[in-house]
Amino acid sequence: MAELFSNFGNITWQMVVMWLIGALLIYLAIKKDMEPALLLPMGFGAILVNIPVSGAVETLETLYNAGIANELFPLILFIGIGAMIDFGPLLSNPKMMLFGAAAQFGIFITFSLARLFGFSLEEAAATGIIGAADGPTAIFVANHFGEATRGISSAIIVAAYSYMALVPIVQPAVIRCITTRKERLIRMEYKPAAVSKATRICFPIIITLLAGLVAPKSVALVGFLMFGNLLRECGVLNSLSESAQKELANIVTILLGITVAFTMQGEAFLSVNTLLIMGLGLIAFVFDTFGGVMFAKLINLFSKKKINPMVGAAGISAFPMSSRVIHKMGLKEDPSNFLLMHAAAANVSGQIASVIAGGLIITIVEGML
Repeated sequence: MAELFSNFGNITWQMVVMWLIGALLIYLAIKKDMEPALLLPMGFGAILVNIPVSGAVETLETLYNAGIANELFPLILFIGIGAMIDFGPLLSNPKMMLFGAAAQFGIFITFSLARLFGFSLEEAAATGIIGAADGPTAIFVANHFGEATRGISSAIIVAAYSYMALVPIVQPAVIRCITTRKERLIRMEYKPAAVSKATRICFPIIITLLAGLVAPKSVALVGFLMFGNLLRECGVLNSLSESAQKELANIVTILLGITVAFTMQGEAFLSVNTLLIMGLGLIAFVFDTFGGVMFAKLINLFSKKKINPMVGAAGISAFPMSSRVIHKMGLKEDPSNFLLMHAAAANVSGQIASVIAGGLIITIVEGML
């Protein structure tokens, strides 16, 4: 009987805190419907790896080394994400690509702040990439620097996915602070230009080539994303496209979510650096939104056809959450103002821009070392 309850003596306060954090993630996933496919596995995994003398730690470590440490899971997941994306709204209005670039502002602001707080160049780069609003890219960059960022990779990954789930809370608050109601009421006519099948097929190939030339370090992520999109658009591999969007993406998302939990062991996770990274991650998301909105305002100073500044905020990579948030905000201000397609165009451009930004920041840091 003593052996049966001996495990209770191994419980630490860090384990208890991580159980509470795991329970919170599960609550947000189920009750609030915030990225449940990711937060639920992460929350359950956080509880699992903080059970004393748990054999689950070794199992998840194997998965971590097989799928995250070598960046396999993020790359495979990008095939599924690419297959889900319709670049039609962006191709019919290419200028929306500018918002994808503007909404990466938070990456570089956070990189600078992290350096001021004493993080190394590699740690600052990995922390800044939380602003990409893209979990796979955050994993890719954090792991790229190996041992230099191993101690903070768990906090970076958790922050990236947590704030992605909180987009419906973070973005509206920021947007309301920096826009007027008059600006939020701006109507944008949607007249999509016809996009040929040849254009849709050539687009992922051209983007991969350009990314490879401009930011070679991003070409793996961009290439897998664009390959997934090519499966969608080629028209002869519909079954593979559907499998990539559904079975492949779902399986990898589940494995990714629960495997990330391996890095959430209480003694290592609960530190001042973790709290600092979570705070910097929030700053990154705030300045992403700020950059997109302010860029739209800047364009409006020189344009007769006004852009609703809220659409600029959709330039972050959190697809399709951000475009839905902007659409709902537009409807709340004016029930007949439909911004979804404009926001979707900015949102998919953010998916591309965030990956390229990740490659650029790796290149910048390696050039400074």
